[in-house]
Amino acid sequence: MRDLGTEGAGYADVALKRAIAEGLVPGPRLFVAGPAIVATGSYGPARRNFRPDCCFPQGAEEVSGGDAMVRAVRHQASHGVDWIKLYADYRVGPNGETEPTLTIDEMRAACDVAHSLGRPVASHATSDEGMRRSILAGVDTIEHGTGGSAPTFALMQMKAIAYLPTLTAVKAIDTYRGDYVPGGPPSARMTQAANAFRLARAAGVTIGCGSDVGVFAHGTNLDELVAMQKLGMSNAEALTAATAVNAAILRRADLGRVAEGALADLIAVDGNPLTDLSALAKPRFVMADGRV
Repeated sequence: MRDLGTEGAGYADVALKRAIAEGLVPGPRLFVAGPAIVATGSYGPARRNFRPDCCFPQGAEEVSGGDAMVRAVRHQASHGVDWIKLYADYRVGPNGETEPTLTIDEMRAACDVAHSLGRPVASHATSDEGMRRSILAGVDTIEHGTGGSAPTFALMQMKAIAYLPTLTAVKAIDTYRGDYVPGGPPSARMTQAANAFRLARAAGVTIGCGSDVGVFAHGTNLDELVAMQKLGMSNAEALTAATAVNAAILRRADLGRVAEGALADLIAVDGNPLTDLSALAKPRFVMADGRV
């Protein structure tokens, strides 16, 4: 499980990863990003909603300029994060519109120092311009990509940047907002996300399975595989996205496949997910690195 931001909980994810690895608590193998990095004033809690003299912790680490970005990346790496998470855009427009937040130079500085420290970079980007800046800066993955255009996905494919569509998150958020009623027609943003997914597939972009679980209930992220299958992936493609493709995104050739030399991370389920993905909702057996 790759966790991309603690939303104000500091490095609790690093501590949890260590507790799992040391056998103190059971849990999945974690790849963590710590607090994530945002442009100053671009994240939550939004200052405009509070008294101007209020001082409260933000949901991510704020930076302005290349030097501050380099310091933040090095600081987070020193705390033991596996990934650096950037927010290339956010709802910062005068009326809450999504606009780019970090410059190409700021993100390029992050990528340069992160890669020199052996850490890949993930970018939250829902707008086409946020995606374009992230790609030119050299990120390793783009999360969401709802507003991506065909030329932008073609550039992603050329630069070998992986895409995590998070279709379920779009559906969940629009449900909360009242823009989508379960069982009814898709909302405008759900339609946009579905179109982005199709454009990415047409461009040959590497597509992994990242659900953004947390904006909807943990334990229900199987819905992401089902959503990808409904938009054109075969069951086998969806399963591969969640296993071998995700392992490649994580730079771990010893994960995500059943093969000699790979770690024994295995599950058994009732039924055959190659014909019915809902079988994955009924696990009967879980093994992590050879431990039942």
